[in-house]
Amino acid sequence: MSPRLSYRNSLWRCALWIALSIFLLLFTHPAYGQDSAPDSAPEKPPAAGSPESAPKPKADAGSEISQIESAATFKVRVNLVQVRVIVRNASGKPVDNLTRQDFLLYDQSKLQTISNFSVETAETRLRRAAAVAKTQEDASAPGDASGKKGPVLPERFVALVFDDTHLSLQDATWARSQAGRFLDSTASTDRVAIYTTSGEDSLEFTSDRAALHRAILGVVPRPLTPQSLGADCPEVTHYMADQIENKHDSTAQAVAIEETVQCQFNGDESKRSQASAIVQGAVLRALSAGDIENQFTYRHLEDVLRRLSSMPGERIMLLVSPGFLLTTAYLDESGVIDRANRANVVINTLDARGLYAPDVMGDISRPSSDSFRTAGLKTMYRVSAQQENQYVLGDLAYGTGGTFFHNSNDLQGGLQLAGLAPEVSYVLAFSPQNRKMDGQYHLLRVELAKKLKYSVQARRGYYAPRKIDDPHELARQEIQEAIYSQEEINELPLDLQTQYFKNQAEGAHLSVVSRLEVKNMHFRKADGRSLDDLTLATAIFDENGNFITGGEKTVKMYLKDSTYERLTHTGLTVKSSFAVKPGRYLIRQVVRDSEGSQMAARNGAVEIPY
Repeated sequence: MSPRLSYRNSLWRCALWIALSIFLLLFTHPAYGQDSAPDSAPEKPPAAGSPESAPKPKADAGSEISQIESAATFKVRVNLVQVRVIVRNASGKPVDNLTRQDFLLYDQSKLQTISNFSVETAETRLRRAAAVAKTQEDASAPGDASGKKGPVLPERFVALVFDDTHLSLQDATWARSQAGRFLDSTASTDRVAIYTTSGEDSLEFTSDRAALHRAILGVVPRPLTPQSLGADCPEVTHYMADQIENKHDSTAQAVAIEETVQCQFNGDESKRSQASAIVQGAVLRALSAGDIENQFTYRHLEDVLRRLSSMPGERIMLLVSPGFLLTTAYLDESGVIDRANRANVVINTLDARGLYAPDVMGDISRPSSDSFRTAGLKTMYRVSAQQENQYVLGDLAYGTGGTFFHNSNDLQGGLQLAGLAPEVSYVLAFSPQNRKMDGQYHLLRVELAKKLKYSVQARRGYYAPRKIDDPHELARQEIQEAIYSQEEINELPLDLQTQYFKNQAEGAHLSVVSRLEVKNMHFRKADGRSLDDLTLATAIFDENGNFITGGEKTVKMYLKDSTYERLTHTGLTVKSSFAVKPGRYLIRQVVRDSEGSQMAARNGAVEIPY
C-alpha cells in the first residue's frame, strides 16, 4: 500500500471516530433526551411561595450562619393583648399613683395575669423619644451641648373627623374655633389628620399646624340633600319618617296628615285621603334621604379607620358631630365599632351642640308649617329627635373604650380631654389563658382591686386569632402584630443602630444594624451543633407615620461549640439595608427566635439631610 493511500485511510478513520463521538454525545445528553421525548411534559417552574421558589441562603465561611432576605407584607394581628387604661378621680383628673396590684383584668369574665405593666407620663414619653433619637450613630441627642435636636417622630395619631354631613352652620362655626385651639395644644409627637364625613377637604397626618388650621377653615355644612328655603308641607323629618314607616307610630302619621290638610287644603276634611297619600310620599322621601346621609357617614368613618389602622402607634378617632339617627342601620354602627376594635382604634366623640336646650321650634332659618292643632305634638317629636341623635355618639365611644363628651359648652376642653395624651395612663398586657383560637370577639373588663371611687376608661374587647397549626405562620402573625405597635418587647436583648450613606443627590442607603446577645437564646442541640433561627422584620415609616419600605431577614444558625462560645461574648450582629430618599424616618424592628419563641422590639430614628 502506498504511503498516500495509508494516509487517506488514517484520515477517514479519524473523521469516522469524531462523527461517532458527536453522535453519542448528542443522544446521551439529558437536555436532548427531554426535547426528543414526545410523551414527556416540560418541567414547570416552581410555584410562588413553594420551597423551590424561596430565595437561597447566603452562607458565610463554614456555613454555620446563613441569611435569607425577603420583602415583607405587614398586617395588624392580635396575640399579646395590650390594654391602655386611664383612671380619673371625681373631678376628672388622672390618678397617678397606681401599681400593677391595683388592677384586675378580666377576659370573658375570667381573671387574667397581667404579664407587662407600665406607667406612661410626659416624662416617660420624653425619655422614649430621646432613646429613639440616639439610635442614629453620631447623632446629637435632643438638647445636647451642640444645640442640635434629634428627629421628633410620631407616637400618637389623631384623626379629627368633622361630621359636616349633619353639622349646622352654627355648630360648624363653633367647632372650627375650638378645634383651632386644640391643635395649638398638641405635642410634637402627635400627628393629626383632618377628615370630614362628606369626604371633602381632607388633610393627611401631619405636624404642620399651619396646614391643619387652613384645613379646618374649610369645614362647613355639606348636607347631601338640598335644604329648601321655604316651609315644607308637610314637614316630615327623618325622625318622624322613621317613627311612621319603621316604628308604625300612628300618632306621628296622624300629625303629618293633619298638617297636610291644614297647609295644602285649607282644613278641608274631605281631602284627608289625598293628604294621606301625600304624607306617604313625603315619609318615603325623608326616610330615604336621611338613611343615605347616614350610610354616607358610616362609609367615610370606615375609610378613616382603614387609614388609622396602618399607623405605627396609638390610634385615636376624634369625631365632632351633632349626632344622627340610627333608624334601622344597627349593622352599620356595629360594623364601625367592630372595625375600630380590630384595629385597636379608640373612638372619642364630642357632641358639637354643646350644652343645649331642646329646640322646640326647629331650625329658625327655615319657616315651620306647624298649625295650632299640630304644634304641641310636633314640638314633642323635635325634642325626641334631638335626644335620639346623641345615642350613636355614645355607642361609638363606649363600644371602643373611648370618651363621649356632651352636655358642655367647653368644646375646647372636650377636644383636649379626648384628643391629647393624658397626663398619666397605664398599659396592661396579658397573654390570654386557655383562649380558644376561634377568631371570636372577647369582652374585656378592667377594675380596681380596692374598689376606689374612680372612673376607669379602657378598651372593651379584642378579637382572638384563629387557630393556626403551622408554627411558622403563627410566628409570622406574632411579628406582624408587633410591627405596628410602638411598645418595646424585651424578651431578647437587642441593640439597634441606624446609619446612612448618601450615594447620590436624591438618594441614600439606610442601614439598620442589630446586635443580639446569643447567650440568652434557647438553642437546640443536634449533631453536636447549636441550632436556632432568627426572624428580623424591619419597617421604615416617614415622619408622619406613612409606611415607606420594609423587609424580613431569616438568620439560620448551625453553630459549632467554638463559634457558639465566641458569639456568647461578642453577640450576633445583623445588618439590613434599604434604599430611601433624604428625610426623617422611624424604624421599627421586631426579632423572634424559633426555638424559644422569644421576641424583641425596638424603635429607631434617623435623619438624612437633603
